[in-house]
Amino acid sequence: MIKNVYSIGFVLFIATMVVFLGMYFFGMNTEYFNNSLLLNAFFMPVIYLAGAYVSVNSLRRAGIRMGFRDAFGRAFKPMFFGGFLSVIGMYLFLNFADPGAKDLLNFQYIERQKTELDAEYNKAKQFVKTPEEKAELEKKYQERKLSFSPEMIKGKDMFNFRQFTYYFAAILVFYVILSTFFASFFRSRSEL
Repeated sequence: MIKNVYSIGFVLFIATMVVFLGMYFFGMNTEYFNNSLLLNAFFMPVIYLAGAYVSVNSLRRAGIRMGFRDAFGRAFKPMFFGGFLSVIGMYLFLNFADPGAKDLLNFQYIERQKTELDAEYNKAKQFVKTPEEKAELEKKYQERKLSFSPEMIKGKDMFNFRQFTYYFAAILVFYVILSTFFASFFRSRSEL
């Protein structure tokens, strides 16, 4: 049976929202932002990899010959559809259903940035040799620290519509790379 790319994409959307809402209900704590990053970096690609595989493999098992373009489309379309619906669903949830979760994620994002800045500064201090280098490092550190002042971060929103479009654009790069991989391996050998 050949599976419809949009039905596979919808299954990807459902799986993504289950993970997202599972993290929301069971993982909202002091590490919510970091845990969300880890899930997005390591678990979600496996889900989308499986969706692309099912899409391409169902056509191959049916004995239908596929060129590079056909296999690329069969891998890309479900990921695009599922990813698009997921990004829209997450945006709507964080901005309208529970803005408090968005505020927590924004706060933890800024705290993570501060922690990384301090760690980078402390590491760089170990390698500074001359007083001029030390003064320059200290100046840059203080300038960067000012960007985290309450006036500068007031109203900073990493989960607005503009940022979500940037996130989705980055996700599309992953989809293109993964689809190219699938197209290269699943195209019919006579197409070579």
